[in-house]
Amino acid sequence: MNKGNSTLKDILDVILYENPSTQDEIADKLGITRRYVTQLLQPLVKKEIVKRAYIIDLKKYEELYGNNMNSPEYSSNLLIKNMLQNMSDHVKQEVEVAFNSIVENDKKIAEDALEMDYTTNNLFEKVRYSVETIVNIDPHSKVSKVSVYNEVAYDLERIGDYSAHLAKFTVNDDLAVDEDVLKFLKKMHKAAQKSIDISMEAFIDGKLSVKGDLMDNEEKIHTLQKDAMNCIAFQMADTSFDDTQHSNYYLYLSRVVKAFERIGDISVEIMDTAAEFHKDIPRPITPRSFRE
Repeated sequence: MNKGNSTLKDILDVILYENPSTQDEIADKLGITRRYVTQLLQPLVKKEIVKRAYIIDLKKYEELYGNNMNSPEYSSNLLIKNMLQNMSDHVKQEVEVAFNSIVENDKKIAEDALEMDYTTNNLFEKVRYSVETIVNIDPHSKVSKVSVYNEVAYDLERIGDYSAHLAKFTVNDDLAVDEDVLKFLKKMHKAAQKSIDISMEAFIDGKLSVKGDLMDNEEKIHTLQKDAMNCIAFQMADTSFDDTQHSNYYLYLSRVVKAFERIGDISVEIMDTAAEFHKDIPRPITPRSFRE
């Protein structure tokens, strides 16, 4: 492979795995000029192999790099698994930034977290588009199994939505969370992040043996939720009914607690999906969240 082809492959890998927004960002990541990125991408954009804004058509990508794509390293399924891992890492960072906005009572940090949610939505669309492409490439593929990728991406997007609840608390409320409640929130945040890690390890790597660890962690989250809600209830009891600001504060704070609980619950759903996926259990094509 000559230098130009090698660099083009690096550019395509950046698009696939790192969700760049501009050609400048691609150039910065690879240490090359934007003009060189444009030069190499332009033929692929014209052939609609690479689409605006930097989504790769996997069917045409496979036609271009057929020999490499047939290897395990570059199979379509592995590409989507890598997309999901990248999405999971991003969502975890989004949760981290959103919670940090509560700890620091910083509206700017909260706005940063909300901006990150747009990228989460973009990553979900990339996975969805890629799954559709896999089915188009191989109409005889197990559609119900391939559709599981969409379901996991959708679950990660939902976690991003609950992360946005954390950020919106900081944006909409001027009162800082006191230390008595914050100590429970810090523990819930740590446990929720651990749940995401465990469930995604089960799905990406097939390590279903970690389910016990996840369920133990889930029980911990529910216990912390009860403790946090009891603490909030005691504080509410000392607040006058006429104090509208504090009444709204406690209402929104309760939603923050609930958000961490839901992140844990969604992680359990990902674990259940992982078991179905790796054990080849027949399943409906309709995502779990849309079933009756």
